[in-house]
Amino acid sequence: MMNCLYTTLEPVLRRVVTEEVERSLRHRLRSFNRSPSLRIEAAEPSTLRLIFPRGLSLPIFTGSRVMDEESNQLHVALVDTRDDQMAPVTLPNPIKIDIVVLDGDFPSGEGDNWTSEEFDRSIVRERTGKRPLLAGELSVTLRDGVALIGDIEFTDNSSWIRSRKFRIGAKVAQGSSQGVRIREAMTEAFVVKDHRGELYKKHHPPMLGDEVWRLEKIGKDGAFHKKLASEGVHNVQDFLKMSVVDPAKLRKILGPGMSEKMWDVTIKHAKTCVMGNKYYISRGFNYKLFLNPICQLMKAEINGSIYPIQSLTSINRGYLENLVRQAYVNWSSLEEIETGLLTQGEHMLDQYPTQQKHGPTEGYMPNEMHNSWPINQTYSNTHDENRFRLNMLKSNSDDDLTSPKSFITGG
Repeated sequence: MMNCLYTTLEPVLRRVVTEEVERSLRHRLRSFNRSPSLRIEAAEPSTLRLIFPRGLSLPIFTGSRVMDEESNQLHVALVDTRDDQMAPVTLPNPIKIDIVVLDGDFPSGEGDNWTSEEFDRSIVRERTGKRPLLAGELSVTLRDGVALIGDIEFTDNSSWIRSRKFRIGAKVAQGSSQGVRIREAMTEAFVVKDHRGELYKKHHPPMLGDEVWRLEKIGKDGAFHKKLASEGVHNVQDFLKMSVVDPAKLRKILGPGMSEKMWDVTIKHAKTCVMGNKYYISRGFNYKLFLNPICQLMKAEINGSIYPIQSLTSINRGYLENLVRQAYVNWSSLEEIETGLLTQGEHMLDQYPTQQKHGPTEGYMPNEMHNSWPINQTYSNTHDENRFRLNMLKSNSDDDLTSPKSFITGG
């Protein structure tokens, strides 16, 4: 009976065991094929990569926010580089991105064919006893192909590593890759300076109220700075006013230590100054002079009548020069008026009733600035060794003044 039962069940048991073993093998094989770490296949370079779409705003100082070249917060984008294109890519799920500091010498060779291990070995850590090298939002989320980076700043300069430069890098955080290789991003190499260096930074463009050492070739607390300060030239506006009214004196103050080449650089930088929206009125008996912020004459009012520079004849030139110089000496007592923003090359004559306009006349800017500063188009500039000049063309207007006395008193 037992033999009969065994003979009957053996084929059934054998078939069941065989099916279970085969099913288990198929399950294990499917798991093997799904695992990227266990697959055996030809290695192909990934076409997905992170990039910083814009460069950095330089220079970078410790303790200052790192911004892009358009003064916006940094961001990272995911692109596909297949066929040498930079096509934006959106993943089905968000991924985490780590922001790191890299050695400026990485990568050592040309191109970007580094491995993840090489990238990680190039990450720069803080010096012993120092704070973390990069502070701020160092872990961000990439959604819809873009990750915005919040405030980040360096806590240490880059002078202590061999390359003396850093890069900012971005990499997919561990465990966030979703089984896809995404190449890391990095910026160009740059120097990080101590924050105290920013205190000596030049301004481009300078503002009228900036201290005069903000101009190129004039160092803070240096010889030129001290010489100018001793003569009452403390800011960019003071510098430009003297360059208009008494350029010879300004050049003498700076002395032979400032070469012609250095002088040209300083003047060129000063000429980029933002003029602002103010002008100044110098009042006297029966006259008013209208001056821009650097003591350039805009127009004159005599006995209540408005005279653009074109309408003032050469016979009154000496008197007008003297009045402008008096206005310069008494600048702090002039009336200050705000108007629409003045720009270089723009004048205000059309805001007032004027006489018939004539061709360009010569004004009183020094030769050094004659051909290159686009100011009020109704005058240009000349000077001699000792003083400024107002060289004006004769006007055909019947209302022109014809005597020194009439210019001062209207009599």
